[in-house]
Amino acid sequence: MTTLTRPHAPSFADLFTPKLITVLREGYGLAGLRADFVSGLTVAIVALPLSMAIAMASGTTPERGLYTAIVGGFFVSALGGSRYQIGGPAGAFIVLVAMTAEQHGLSGLLLATFLSGIFLAAIGLLRLGTYVKFIPYPVTVGFTAGIGVIIFSSQITDLLGLTLTVKEPAALIPKLQVLTGALSTISPSAFGVSLLTIVTIVGIKKVAPAWPNLLIAVALASVAVLVLGLPVETIGTRFGGIPSSLPAPVLPDLSPAKVMAVLPNAAAFAMLGAIESLLSAVVADGMTGRRHRSNCELVAQGVANMASAIFGGICVTGTIARTATNVRAGARSPVSGMLHSLFVLLFIVVAAPLASYIPLAALAGLLAVVSWNMVEKHAIGALLRSGWGDALVLLSTLLLTIFRDLTEGIVVGFTLGTLLFLHRMSQAVGVEAAPLAVEDEADADVPAPTGPQADSDTLIYRLSGAFFFGAASTVGAVLDSISRLPKRFVLDFSAVPFVDSTAAAMLESFAHKMQRAGVRVIVTGTTPAIRRVLWSHGLRSPLVRYRRTVDGPSRTGG
Repeated sequence: MTTLTRPHAPSFADLFTPKLITVLREGYGLAGLRADFVSGLTVAIVALPLSMAIAMASGTTPERGLYTAIVGGFFVSALGGSRYQIGGPAGAFIVLVAMTAEQHGLSGLLLATFLSGIFLAAIGLLRLGTYVKFIPYPVTVGFTAGIGVIIFSSQITDLLGLTLTVKEPAALIPKLQVLTGALSTISPSAFGVSLLTIVTIVGIKKVAPAWPNLLIAVALASVAVLVLGLPVETIGTRFGGIPSSLPAPVLPDLSPAKVMAVLPNAAAFAMLGAIESLLSAVVADGMTGRRHRSNCELVAQGVANMASAIFGGICVTGTIARTATNVRAGARSPVSGMLHSLFVLLFIVVAAPLASYIPLAALAGLLAVVSWNMVEKHAIGALLRSGWGDALVLLSTLLLTIFRDLTEGIVVGFTLGTLLFLHRMSQAVGVEAAPLAVEDEADADVPAPTGPQADSDTLIYRLSGAFFFGAASTVGAVLDSISRLPKRFVLDFSAVPFVDSTAAAMLESFAHKMQRAGVRVIVTGTTPAIRRVLWSHGLRSPLVRYRRTVDGPSRTGG
């Protein structure tokens, strides 16, 4: 006879040991280093233009994105719970970062980033990372697509080279009204550079997917602008270039008034960062067959955000596209992510002056492709076809994200998804008359019936499904509708995995009603956990009696 033992609870070391330590313990050799060197270089080539583009779209300067990739990306890989996660600035944060920078300035943005790191580390240390998996799939698809729409709308000015006479609004409808009024100022040169960038990115992706299409497209556009002398705005003309080194570390302003002012922004950063980074880690798990440590990953994300803010960077999170690129490039360990950060640092040390020639229209074209890829067309189509519930959650999240606020979209989508789940679970609960053989466990004087009509004094009903507050009223209505009251009423719980307090309270009320009518209630097939819930609500002898079934495996105490 085989005895099943409960797995031991994971220790602190099991949950929070970085994957880098695990890899080194397993044995890390020259072959692994070679593979990580190639993959780290590949990802750095992708991250270089993307980090600058995201930082600019977020309302900051391009070097902020590079600082984020260098400092934040290094700590994500060095301390994280995934072997393959690549950290850096992410398109999903563009809206929140831009809003925070507009409301509180750069100092407020850095403080919010620092505080979000504290929140993320606390979430991980409290072992709450596993709860991120409860975000419904339609919500993630909806807010990701909504962010894609917002990112694209934010790039229209640079895509077309428009000249605006008023400040570009943040809200979508006013923004489109201002942009429509400025269409007469379109720059053919900027529009041509944007198209060249987009066509190059898409073309290389199809013809030579292993090539660094983003870097090639931006480099080609920069050369075209320089050689042809096109009147197009560049990083140099707008920002004066980028620094060739990291800044000295400085703590953000931690005054109580400033902290209270940016606290909501920091909470939004932490919530989105937890979702985005763990989704990215799950994608890496699916591609490699490995398993990440979610709480360790959140602690690493927290440290990375604090470090990024200290060095003047913006929000850090795990990035799905760069992580997938890392896996496809043959990464073996977190060393590849650490090398990616060092390569980005090397690029700015060696080639910072060249960044001045990068046209803003090229970076806008790059982000246009990124935003298009963020809209998961196949997933949206599948969810719209799957039923009204998933479609409602998806569209609510999508539209609220676009026209209201990202956080509001996630909260409303999650709430609707939860209500939809509860509705479906309540519909899955059944109660019906069913044959059942029972073996007396508590009373030898009561004969054991062998079917729903074993004798005219016994009535047996079987419950199935999770018996919780959403189904309590339905089950109660069925039980109350029974017209013939027998001497013995048997409730079979063998197909019930869970009972909550609302359901137990309803059964307690029903048992008292039966007791007043002179009917003995017998409960059978309960697990120890279910019996404890029933007992805590007064369902004890002599109000009810408990038995165990003999037509299946007996349950201890059931």
